[in-house]
Amino acid sequence: MSRQTSAVTRSNALALASLCLATFLIPQAMSAVNIALPMVAEELAADAVAISWLSTINLWGSVVLMLPAGRLADMLGRKRVYLTGTLCFTLASLLVFLPQSVESLLVIRLLQGLSSSLVFGTALAMASALASDKNRGMSLGFVSTSVYLGLTCGPTLGGWLTELLGWRSVFWAPTPLLALAITFVLLTIKGDWKSEKPGKFDWRGSLLFVSWTSALFFALSGLPDWPYLLLLAVGFLLLAWFIHQQKANSQPLVNINALQQNRVLNRSMLAGLFMYAAHAPLLFLFSLYLQYIQQMSPADSGQLVLLQALMMACFAPIAGRLSDRFDARMIATSGCLIFASGFICLIGINAETSMTQLVIGLLLLGTGFGFFSSPNNNAALSAVPKDRLSIATALLSLSRTLGNMFSMAIVVLLFNQILGNSQLKPEQYPDLLFVLQFSLSLCLIYSLIAAYNSWSRGRVSE
Repeated sequence: MSRQTSAVTRSNALALASLCLATFLIPQAMSAVNIALPMVAEELAADAVAISWLSTINLWGSVVLMLPAGRLADMLGRKRVYLTGTLCFTLASLLVFLPQSVESLLVIRLLQGLSSSLVFGTALAMASALASDKNRGMSLGFVSTSVYLGLTCGPTLGGWLTELLGWRSVFWAPTPLLALAITFVLLTIKGDWKSEKPGKFDWRGSLLFVSWTSALFFALSGLPDWPYLLLLAVGFLLLAWFIHQQKANSQPLVNINALQQNRVLNRSMLAGLFMYAAHAPLLFLFSLYLQYIQQMSPADSGQLVLLQALMMACFAPIAGRLSDRFDARMIATSGCLIFASGFICLIGINAETSMTQLVIGLLLLGTGFGFFSSPNNNAALSAVPKDRLSIATALLSLSRTLGNMFSMAIVVLLFNQILGNSQLKPEQYPDLLFVLQFSLSLCLIYSLIAAYNSWSRGRVSE
């Protein structure tokens, strides 16, 4: 019996390691593009607005399939949906050898986003199922660390790859390791891991979800022109229709009534939405700031941003473990406030800002997010039944990607209105600094709203 238990433990550990590998590589590949944007702009003659879309379009792709992917995972099997997403992301990344224009590169970024939604709609549920109740927080901590580490290591790795092998390498370089992650999951996870009572798939709800998220996203990026104001109104009407349809459906995509009653889950989602809204513009804006304003190389810029990831990697597993023993609300809310202090440190940066100030700000941001992510996820998943883990993790991932998407839509709006359809030149650097400072001010507000929602969820555990 002990040998069987040991074998299962080793198998679960390998499965968790493969999940961590994939959830590191996919965000890493998508965020690495940010550091390569100046070189992409030069080679493909892309203007400022096109560059901002390259950093944003994948977020829209991640959002529109997130909830349908989580529901399909409960019905068809988490492993099947997860592997489909990982394989499609790998193939989409290899298409980078084909494009000769910024428009075709935008298509690849969209395909990456759509594929990633299948991965992140299932990964946390699989990690939670692999762990015991006593170790769930630590297991989720490893996956959360992998995601954040991938996001923040992306610019560093992207800088090295861009300088050594060209900007296309930030797309294709992770694909061999993704193939390895797929192989490990096939070998270590048996069965499909699906719900015993799958029910029916809500096609109408899924279409409405795709419609309202798309309408709101594209409307925000084009304001204040009247067609986009009209599209914004349509988006809100579609959202109201979606909520009504979900409440009236006996087998909805999301049980709105249950979600409203589950205070821990819905406040955890709101906290995650605003924390990721605060984080989303950082890599994109700092990539431009460090390379254009501070005149740093892609590799040096990426190494500086890596400070966030190092702090996150140090504290996320510890915070996850602490949330298995103590009230997750206290730990996660403290993380929000530390994160907010990082923005206070960075909010007024300009061309003369010292490296010391930048380093302190980035360290605070990484530390704060490290203390927030794992406890927030642990609190949310401990509040739902095991047969709904996939849809619960899809909701958490949705809140993250919605925060990313709408925050970046605001940045695209600022680029449209202030920088316009022209390549970034020295005479536009003051406007770029204004966009950066205004965006950081918004991020500070987002992080404080996240702290309120994190605290107001109530006590999670003894």
